[in-house]
Amino acid sequence: MTTQREQKKMIIVGAGSGIGRALATLAEQHDMRVDTVGRPEVDLADETTLAALAERVGELDYLVTVAADPANGPVTELDRAAVHRAFDAKVIGPALLAKHFAGRFRPGGAMLLFSGVAAWRPVPGRTIMAATNAAAATLAEALAVELAPVRVNALSPGIVDSGAWSAEARAELFPATAARNPARRVGTPDDIAAAAMLALTNLYLTGTTLHVDGGGRLV
Repeated sequence: MTTQREQKKMIIVGAGSGIGRALATLAEQHDMRVDTVGRPEVDLADETTLAALAERVGELDYLVTVAADPANGPVTELDRAAVHRAFDAKVIGPALLAKHFAGRFRPGGAMLLFSGVAAWRPVPGRTIMAATNAAAATLAEALAVELAPVRVNALSPGIVDSGAWSAEARAELFPATAARNPARRVGTPDDIAAAAMLALTNLYLTGTTLHVDGGGRLV
């Protein structure tokens, strides 16, 4: 067994999702020390909570933010406050996490942001989702350059059976997605967690967006 000193430390922001829980479980199976945080302790729209988190955590190896706050609906009906919350969750908050954690990564450390397939396959009613996901992917590239040698990547999931979908979506969207994409299935939280571990632990991978979408962005 590794000692606590030797254990890798992972912080997951917004880990209340099925994906966040799956990643925490997988990391613990790899003998990592995992700290999952979310509201009200950490609010990606409130920089003071991000600074306080960094102070509390101290040194770490891996920082992951899976938070999202979608502002879906027709562009003609967008609410400005909802749009701001969407960018806080996916772009501004992660950038400020990088600000406060930048000097705290141990050698080999990495940060992982979450993008999404909507950036590559926009559909009506998901304009802000497409924009925030695209921005997250670009942010990861920029941070990979600025924070080097800390590695920064993004992960772009497709349709994932995370437990958050309605019964109607599971009955209609999931079969349609599986019939259309090359993988002929929807994703699972375990699929995404495995890719996240790759992005975090591969020492030669940085400034990259991993597309874990069953090929959905291609069709």
